[in-house]
Amino acid sequence: MTRRPFQHGLVIGKFYPPHLGHEYLIRSAALHSSAVTVAVLGSSVESIRIALRVHWLQNAFADMPQVRIVGALDDVAIDYADDSIWQAHVDIMQEAVAQADRTLTPLAKVDAVFSSESYGDRLASYFHCPHVCLDQSRNLYPTSGTAVRADVPGQWQWLSPSVQAGLAMRVVVLGAESTGTTTLSQDLAVALRARGGLWTHTQWVAEYGREYSANLLALARAATPEATVYDIHWQSSDFTHLAQEQCRRENLAAAHGSPVLLCDTDAWTTRIWHERYMNKPSSEVDAVAAGMPARALYILTSEREVAFEDDGLRDGEHLRSWMNQRFRDELRAQAVPWIEVHGTPEVRCKAALHALDSGMSRHWRFSAPFVSQQA
Repeated sequence: MTRRPFQHGLVIGKFYPPHLGHEYLIRSAALHSSAVTVAVLGSSVESIRIALRVHWLQNAFADMPQVRIVGALDDVAIDYADDSIWQAHVDIMQEAVAQADRTLTPLAKVDAVFSSESYGDRLASYFHCPHVCLDQSRNLYPTSGTAVRADVPGQWQWLSPSVQAGLAMRVVVLGAESTGTTTLSQDLAVALRARGGLWTHTQWVAEYGREYSANLLALARAATPEATVYDIHWQSSDFTHLAQEQCRRENLAAAHGSPVLLCDTDAWTTRIWHERYMNKPSSEVDAVAAGMPARALYILTSEREVAFEDDGLRDGEHLRSWMNQRFRDELRAQAVPWIEVHGTPEVRCKAALHALDSGMSRHWRFSAPFVSQQA
């Protein structure tokens, strides 16, 4: 008997959000089918966009081109006893398969439905094919979308790296030069790691701009040994590169850490630095910042109580107050929660940690699914 008896397997679900149990189901379908269509059926009231769930699953199955993932809006109520409602859901599923045929590789008709649900037999009957029921008791992967939405940190181990990166609580520390951003962001990482368990994997993302500035200064000194930071001639394209690379490093860290990611600056902050050095905004940097995953909290480090240290890459104490005021103005004009911290490093860390802990419940707040019976 062949271990791949089916030509076209079908997997349907909300994937709100996707977890390793979902991925087990999809991989098993792909193992035993020549090709698989995954239909992500979300509703308009759910707080994770369908396109984002599709994107996470596409990342998870990037190594399996035989898996087609397509999203579809399904705002039809659930009533397992109503034939017309069943048919309405199946019509959406069939249109999702047809959409995949039109936009991706056309396949033969569905000849197997894979699920972990009790309704799988009836669903398969609408496609006139067998139902392959896998791990209905959830013994292999003891989680669900409902469980993840209720307690993201508690279910973190059951999420793939792409979903972890998408759900991670991203906390950004920002401030003018020599105001303690690096110290505070590192102190926060140490404090979270000290909690043990999954928190020991808390990641810290350094400010790429310092590395890049050091490179530019080295280039300047290769031509003129006595060159200083004032001899660096910044270009707008430098800041676009800074924003893109900062995002790349941030996203990489988010996929390999704890539920909280600590960042020493981000692409949004780079917008203000572009203004400072180039005396104008940058649509390119703005676009990079607009494409970032959501921020959960910004923490501004006050210039007060921190002595200015000239490390050869900073361009002057006189700009600290001006820069921090620009940050305050910009932070007030945007929607992400933010605080400003003052005092000693210990006092700043305590205040920031309190704000971070308070923000966790806000960050992982999901709207109820349209139909609670399907998790």
